[in-house]
Amino acid sequence: MVASILRQQASALAKALLSAVGLTSSTRPVVQQKPTIMTTYQSENLEKATFGTGCFWCTEALYESLDGVFDAVSGYEGGQKANPTYNEVCTGTTGHAECVEVLYDPKKITYQELLEAFFRSHDPTTLNRQGADVGTQYRSVIFYHNDEQKRLAETAKTELDKAEAYSSPIVTEISPAETFYTAEAYHQSYFAKNPNQGYCAFVIAPKLDKFKKVFKEKLKSVEQV
Repeated sequence: MVASILRQQASALAKALLSAVGLTSSTRPVVQQKPTIMTTYQSENLEKATFGTGCFWCTEALYESLDGVFDAVSGYEGGQKANPTYNEVCTGTTGHAECVEVLYDPKKITYQELLEAFFRSHDPTTLNRQGADVGTQYRSVIFYHNDEQKRLAETAKTELDKAEAYSSPIVTEISPAETFYTAEAYHQSYFAKNPNQGYCAFVIAPKLDKFKKVFKEKLKSVEQV
């Protein structure tokens, strides 16, 4: 009974305060929501590209450094398990690959340039493996979002093989984009948040340094980082 009376008194007080400032519950100011990735993607005419080059911590860090890339999100794609967790994907039984969905401005960076970054940032000739990371979840893969991306990806793969750019044939999977499942929050911007973590310091950092030397003309400025 006492609790009920207190709730009624609180409700009355709230109505009185709203009335005092000329507002009612139906005329409260609308709180502006922070733009989401999707609303920005639509309003800024950005395009999507999805790549898997092994561990997504590394893939994300590399693409995030490129000028024209609005965002790079770590996640899972290409498997049969809906809403997979990291632990499930790590078993290698879900069919999903660790990959990164890249939102980019085609006026600043082209899909061809993103493909160049893809093929020059990992070994596309090792099947289901990148270094010590072994399993189908670490496969080299391009998930294309339209026919033009498919054509460009297949052409790049064919031309690189023809030119014998690598000592072995390229085994990169080129498949249509399916449902992309965003990875757990702690995986996002993992390298930026954990530069001293063992894998980051000894595997990702040296690879990123090498990547930045190769693509120094295409990197974001200090102000953009």
